[in-house]
Amino acid sequence: MKLKGKSLLSLKDFTAEEIRFLLDESKRLKADFKAYKRDKSLSGMTLGMIFQKRSTRTRVSTEVAMYFLGGHAIFLSSADIQLGGGETIKDTSRVLARMVDGILARVYAHEDVKELAKYSTVPVINALSDKYHPLQILADLLTIEEHKGRLVGLKLAWVGDGNNVCNSLLIGCAKMGLHMSVATPKGYEPPNDVVSMAKDFAEETGVKIVISNDSVAAVTDADIIVTDTFISMGEEDQEKEKLAAFKDYIVTEELCSNAKSDYSFMHCLPYKHKEATEEVFESEHSIVFDEAENRLHTVMAVLNAFMG
Repeated sequence: MKLKGKSLLSLKDFTAEEIRFLLDESKRLKADFKAYKRDKSLSGMTLGMIFQKRSTRTRVSTEVAMYFLGGHAIFLSSADIQLGGGETIKDTSRVLARMVDGILARVYAHEDVKELAKYSTVPVINALSDKYHPLQILADLLTIEEHKGRLVGLKLAWVGDGNNVCNSLLIGCAKMGLHMSVATPKGYEPPNDVVSMAKDFAEETGVKIVISNDSVAAVTDADIIVTDTFISMGEEDQEKEKLAAFKDYIVTEELCSNAKSDYSFMHCLPYKHKEATEEVFESEHSIVFDEAENRLHTVMAVLNAFMG
């Protein structure tokens, strides 16, 4: 599979076969990691990690992944480089690309990661933007497959904000053959362009994409229920307004009783005790920490495929 040298900004740019390759590579590297079998495929290579937003899972998983693969990761917050002091993204990209073998960027605006990729001569990996979060969805798909034994034909229900994770799940599910039902409050639906794109992909795989404001309908007969924080980083000033709008979209045991009896609950963390109850989060249905661990194994696969 020829992915070396490409950038990963969104899963929309990759075929189901390429996503399947990344999932299978994740499984292989996970088995090696568990067996303490070090992979040195990125020996001597360096990854520059631009972080405009803080993160536990993204930073730790990426630094451990680079170490496991024999490379080196450099953490670059806005306080550490000139990008935070007035240098343009265009210039930052052109400088970094002459010094590192890959760039991973966790940014506020998706346009920023697109501009990084436009001017970079090395792969750029989107570690989160306001529109997409492809690394999270690879981890989610791997976790679902590990617990359910398959992806095709399952129903995934999203309850909450139509945010970047929801956008990427719509694309990932449509491409990989999962039905997806989204329930958000009015005014918080995923953007029309993403929904339209996902429905186009869904026509090719024969799955259903449903967008509504009905959380009960969304979770009915669901195999997986997913939610995320209602207040993303940078939206703190909207907290009061959003919590009021989302009060009927908290994932509770009562809501989950409409799903299949063996449903799985997922949340990409951090969990702030607003979007799901403690009973659901800590239940036997919760696979959130398997999901978190798989951020490591899937980013290893991405780094290996795009840089190795």
